[in-house]
Amino acid sequence: MRDETITRGTPLPLPSIDNIEFYRAAQRGELRFQRCLECQHWRHYPRPVCPSCTSTRFEWARATGRGELYTWTVVHGPTLPAFRDRLPYTVIDVLTDEGIHFQSELLDCDRESVRPGMRLEAVFIRANDDITLVKFKPSGAQSIS
Repeated sequence: MRDETITRGTPLPLPSIDNIEFYRAAQRGELRFQRCLECQHWRHYPRPVCPSCTSTRFEWARATGRGELYTWTVVHGPTLPAFRDRLPYTVIDVLTDEGIHFQSELLDCDRESVRPGMRLEAVFIRANDDITLVKFKPSGAQSIS
């Protein structure tokens, strides 16, 4: 019996009623997060109730798309078969200027240059007609993606 790996390609997020506006904004090259209309608390992941004051009133406010590297890890494997050809890659936690921790991937940066607190900016990578992914690069770096 042969060992065969079955894969359906790169796994992508599934837009839902809670996050569809996030993905629509990303398609336009905008980073938007929910912000409570009562207490002004920014939040991500998207959800219907503010975790700070429990209000259900919010807006999708445009974020700066900038922040600083909070922490990171370099993925060497094992990983899903769809990511095997991209190894190693750097998974990051960005503390955005709005105070949101956002997990993503660091692009356009050699691993020796990665350091805590480095300034980052969002880049928008089109995965297909429906999904644009938000990734980050060092501020001022020219994107190669």
